[in-house]
Amino acid sequence: MKKLMPMLALLLCTACATAPHGNSQQPRLSSAEKNAQNDLAFYAMSLAGTPYRYGGESPQTGFDCSGFVRYVFRHSLGLALPRTTQQMSRLGRPVSASQLRPGDLVFYHTLRRAYSHVGIYLGDNRFVHAPSSGKSVEVVRMDTDYWQERYNGARRISLQ
Repeated sequence: MKKLMPMLALLLCTACATAPHGNSQQPRLSSAEKNAQNDLAFYAMSLAGTPYRYGGESPQTGFDCSGFVRYVFRHSLGLALPRTTQQMSRLGRPVSASQLRPGDLVFYHTLRRAYSHVGIYLGDNRFVHAPSSGKSVEVVRMDTDYWQERYNGARRISLQ
């Protein structure tokens, strides 16, 4: 964890400092919204290394992807999200890839069906997720071939 903390801090600072992609008409965030985004992203990254477990919903027992996202939103912001990725894919509002902000949910088709995987966008084209059996919660780049080919879209959940 000691080796992971500088990377987490750097990634969080990069996410906060990065200008929005694309349309400069994106509404400015209040300081409360920025703080909520930062808290959510930092908390999610702090769980890196937690083992994957199908149906898992806690750091003690492990996480699956939707259990991880649900846990992070509940414990960092007090927001209760539904249990499944499919249900989460209907929350909030759609967001284009060029308008992603830290805390947005990013969805993928990893099981040959749409919206079968979810992660939390961190900024700088990275997201954190609970990948699959035998792996642990990790931060990955969205622009690798694997993730680009499976991208389903993103949703923004109101953080307040």
